[in-house]
Amino acid sequence: MTTKADDSPVILWFRRDLRLADNPALTHAVETGRPVIPVYILDQGAATPMGGASLWWLDKSLRALDAALSALGSRLILRRSDSEAELRRLIREAGAGTVFLNRRFEPDAFARDADIAHGLQAEGVTCKGWNGTLLARPGSVLNGSGLPYKVFTPFHRALLATAVAPPPAPAPDSLRTPTGLASDNINTWDLHPRRPDWSGGFDWTPGEAGAEAALAAFLSRGLKSYSLGRDIPAEPATSRLSPHLHFGEISPWRAIGAARAAATEGRVPAPEVDKFVAEIGWREFSAHLLHAFPQMTDAAFRPEYDAMPWRNDPAGLEAWQRGRTGYPVVDAGMRELWTTGFMHNRVRMIVASFLVKHLLIDWREGEAWFRDTLVDADLASNVQNWQWVAGSGADAAPYFRIFNPVTQGQKFDADGRYVRRWVPELRKLPDRWLHAPWTAPIGVLDLAGVRLGRDYPRPLVDHAMARERALEALKTVVGSRAAAED
Repeated sequence: MTTKADDSPVILWFRRDLRLADNPALTHAVETGRPVIPVYILDQGAATPMGGASLWWLDKSLRALDAALSALGSRLILRRSDSEAELRRLIREAGAGTVFLNRRFEPDAFARDADIAHGLQAEGVTCKGWNGTLLARPGSVLNGSGLPYKVFTPFHRALLATAVAPPPAPAPDSLRTPTGLASDNINTWDLHPRRPDWSGGFDWTPGEAGAEAALAAFLSRGLKSYSLGRDIPAEPATSRLSPHLHFGEISPWRAIGAARAAATEGRVPAPEVDKFVAEIGWREFSAHLLHAFPQMTDAAFRPEYDAMPWRNDPAGLEAWQRGRTGYPVVDAGMRELWTTGFMHNRVRMIVASFLVKHLLIDWREGEAWFRDTLVDADLASNVQNWQWVAGSGADAAPYFRIFNPVTQGQKFDADGRYVRRWVPELRKLPDRWLHAPWTAPIGVLDLAGVRLGRDYPRPLVDHAMARERALEALKTVVGSRAAAED
């Protein structure tokens, strides 16, 4: 027989795990047999607050989660303030003695969670945490010397050899939640971008159901030729799962399991699944690196790169942000980002290389812009990828690799579909001139209705000059010479 004390509620603290299936904290909370109080606390006092695009996604994802909980007879309690203060308030109001959560592993969040857990435990409140966001807990995949891996390939090999998929855990059939607890109205949180509201073109379905729909679409189309199609920005060949993974609307194990099942059933080639799993592995590598080397958010992973002579160029930075650099594939990517909250993976590398190599603008400026405008702005992946392009990160691209934005556009957007979609002022230019319009004869430009400097900008910088300038700057850091690579 359950006593009143035994029936005291437990708190389920949602963060980056906004789903009901395969959610270990939820599963363990339900197994107690006690009433469960699902809560989300918006704490923008964190060291790395969410950007505008992420807040847009959060709004939709929380609404979807609340609807899913309501279907189980529960609801999502919303609070907005300091996380620890709101947890303590909710504990007092509900008489709860246990908090269940899925851990966050970003450095500041991890330390904050530990402080909160220790503070609550000192007052008799138990905090129980699980890994609900990654394939393996950071710190559990180490090299033969017991140290974190700094190179991806051996890390990924060790990860696949040691990480064990948990058994699938479906969403509960019902969830008993106490009534009478105060909750904010999400409409008052005002999570949409303002001044201006640039989210009008965001074509996404946040939430657990949206994540499953994205996975199903990827399995039926893009995964079949993923290794080649993922490099063509005009093709719908990428998974588009990154924001769903970032907000925990789907488990990475769920995505991998579904892809492997499709290969087993003969619906997709096994090598394509291996490539997709490797991309999930790169996300994992980024998270493990940042957990082990928290200084990566602000400083170069390779300390010598902090001596890089970056240029202060506000006008160049703004032109890059707005897609007005004069290089069509770069501008297409930046306009796609501003319009949709997303950018194709290949193009992310091109635009990042242009900022840090052609303009010699600090990678931290680009990371901050991506963090504000990407719906999948994951701190670890964002920092790791920017440092990879800059040459300052772990397992980074060679410092002398400087993408030529013209040849990159010609190679990966040969028919110009991507550029013509996002840079429509150039849509009438023939393919031959599309990726370098300043080289087109004046008659060709006239027929296309393009006047450089009026309808479309001239290049901010000459590629050959920028390449040599970047190499000279980088030589001061690495102390060696090498030929540039297009």
